[in-house]
Amino acid sequence: MESTAPISRYGRLAGDLVLVGRGDPNLSGRPVPYRAGPQRGATDVILQELADQLVAHGLKLVMGDIVGDDSYFVWEPYSSGWSWDDLMWDSGAPVSALSLNDNLISVTLHPGHRVGVPVEMELAPDLDYYKIDNRAVTAAARSGPRRVGLHREPGGRTLIIWGSVPMGDAGATHYITIQDPAEYAARQLRELLKERGVRVLGHARAQHTEMMALPLPKPGEKPQPTPPQPLAGPEPPAPGTQVLAEHVSLPLIIDLKITDKVSQNLHAEMLLRLMGKLRGESASLEGGINLERWWLEQAGAKPEEFAIADGSGLSRLDLVSPHAIVTLLRYAQTQPWGAQYWDLLPAGGVDGTLTDRFKSPVLAGRVQAKTGTLEHVNALSGYLTTSSGRRLAFSIFCNNHTAGAHQAVEVIDAIVTAVVDDGAPAQ
Repeated sequence: MESTAPISRYGRLAGDLVLVGRGDPNLSGRPVPYRAGPQRGATDVILQELADQLVAHGLKLVMGDIVGDDSYFVWEPYSSGWSWDDLMWDSGAPVSALSLNDNLISVTLHPGHRVGVPVEMELAPDLDYYKIDNRAVTAAARSGPRRVGLHREPGGRTLIIWGSVPMGDAGATHYITIQDPAEYAARQLRELLKERGVRVLGHARAQHTEMMALPLPKPGEKPQPTPPQPLAGPEPPAPGTQVLAEHVSLPLIIDLKITDKVSQNLHAEMLLRLMGKLRGESASLEGGINLERWWLEQAGAKPEEFAIADGSGLSRLDLVSPHAIVTLLRYAQTQPWGAQYWDLLPAGGVDGTLTDRFKSPVLAGRVQAKTGTLEHVNALSGYLTTSSGRRLAFSIFCNNHTAGAHQAVEVIDAIVTAVVDDGAPAQ
């Protein structure tokens, strides 16, 4: 939390109160370090921590605005090639240097008190951000399964809910993305300060670095992979800025495990931009991709084997060959951090996206791999240990299939099982 003015001895702040984001993806209630099990706790725990620090410093009145500042990254909330209908759900959360609770609002729906009335709804955080158009009704018990739809137009602030929830239904929770995370964070902080008796005269607003701030490429110029600059340290506050409260980020390795174990798209996108920022490129999608291209090539992948459009793999413009993936997996195991990388991947039958796969005794403890899932696409890449004790890197892609995800996964798992069971007695 920063301001150009100090808190006076009377508790007044004669200026804006700025909540500055610098790319920490874990400003949420998620348990850390990663552990298997429920992944969501109190959504505003970090903001409460910051608000408490401000009150402890004597803050009673903010005479300016509450500003959510995500200008550490260029404001590019969505990457190239994302499908518009992904943008409402958690897999397509907008990217911001100031991201709270994975930039999601939870919407929990329960049946009403009698048949025919609207379903009851709980929002967390319960903040006046979206206009809710609740058309869903309570149906008779045993009249059929819960049937609910949710829709928000891209860029819109109205969430439409329709369908029916039968009496006696346990209810369900849906996670909806936030349109402008920095603005939302400012609104949430403003409410938390008001709850603590702090008066705010101004409004809640966002501060972005727009794309126009970046230089345009020259005609015909193609981006070239560039070696990184030495890792930059933390960016100091601007001259004359007062730091009024702060939250210290966790080590990177902790978030890498979260990202890989649960396939957290937003965290992957934020890391791409953060590395572009810290390694001398711009904190933009293009800056991160240029750095990634350089790294992939020095790790042995051939330029014709991959095309990168984002950090998470959600884009339909991303292309990569299984050979390139295996090249990278083999490279990783030759590096000093190879064992740490192995530990980041979901363990078959144990945790992450492989919790319910590879659970048979013959496969127990033998598969560490990352899933990849889009409509009509299923993939699995990682390491396996065969019955004879050999460790192998593998990559299996099922692209443009119409078999259905379940059937494609069964085929992938059958291939992995056949390779593990290489005819040798178990070691």
